[in-house]
Amino acid sequence: MNKEMVIIIGGGPCGLAAAIALQKEGIQPLVIEKGNIVNAIYNYPTHQTFFSTSEKLEIGDVAFITENRKPVRNQALTYYREVVRRKDIRVHPFERVLTVKKVSSQTFQVETTKGLYESKYVIIATGYYDNPNLLNIEGEELEKVSHYFKEAHPYFDRDVVVIGGKNSSVDASLELVKAGARVTVIYRGSEYSPSVKSWILPEFDSLVKNGTISMKFNSHVVKITETEVVYEGEKGERATIKNDFVFAMIGYHPDHSFLTKMGVQIEEETGRPHFNVHTMETNVQGIFIAGVIAAGNNANEIFIENGRFHGDMIAKHIASEER
Repeated sequence: MNKEMVIIIGGGPCGLAAAIALQKEGIQPLVIEKGNIVNAIYNYPTHQTFFSTSEKLEIGDVAFITENRKPVRNQALTYYREVVRRKDIRVHPFERVLTVKKVSSQTFQVETTKGLYESKYVIIATGYYDNPNLLNIEGEELEKVSHYFKEAHPYFDRDVVVIGGKNSSVDASLELVKAGARVTVIYRGSEYSPSVKSWILPEFDSLVKNGTISMKFNSHVVKITETEVVYEGEKGERATIKNDFVFAMIGYHPDHSFLTKMGVQIEEETGRPHFNVHTMETNVQGIFIAGVIAAGNNANEIFIENGRFHGDMIAKHIASEER
């Protein structure tokens, strides 16, 4: 049985920031990550450009310098690898946490795919990118349907439907068009989302206006088959379009069951865990949350640029408890 003072579940930027904050307090935590560090960023589309400028993605007082104002995916991967190396953060990669159980007043047992650990404190920094929102319609389980977009090349000369009208769908649609796909975007909203990046919306709108992208507002998909997509328009009329692939880019949500099994209470309406806003400690003493998981179902509330500071509050509280 491996014994630790603090275990951090999740090796994303917010989990790594918490590890560095604890190091400053003289505590050496263990980060356990199901993939490798910043696994969610690794799974972003290969062309991904961040909303945030590089300085707002910095952690641990390590400068993130890029020649372009907004960094791209590969630059972020390089930066966070360098942070882990410089700060000598202990990370157990490719190890999935299965359960967290409180076995005494001051001890948690953490079971993973590779062993058992005991820890006095546990920090959950797991994010939400592994849990896509579902359409819950016939055909969603087909192999041609994906909730993630990586790159466009395989879809050259194919009929592709993109579901959704926010950044991920707009980004994917632009890349697909560049690669020679025939793209239809189906969106429940009546107009473009205000959250779409200002520097890409004009290009997207231009492609819609000239007919390169077929844009269906006030519409939703009702059925997917191997060769077609059936959708319902704003007047309730149904239409069928030829289709080879579908990208359902309709967002993601936290794994509530992972938290509730530990005893963490979740607000039913918002999906937000119960926690102290000053310490990030949940209703289960000794379990803390960091990063976007604190926002519940509203993934647009917390990002790297504000979630990276959660670790400072957690570290100060744990350090005060240990004095």
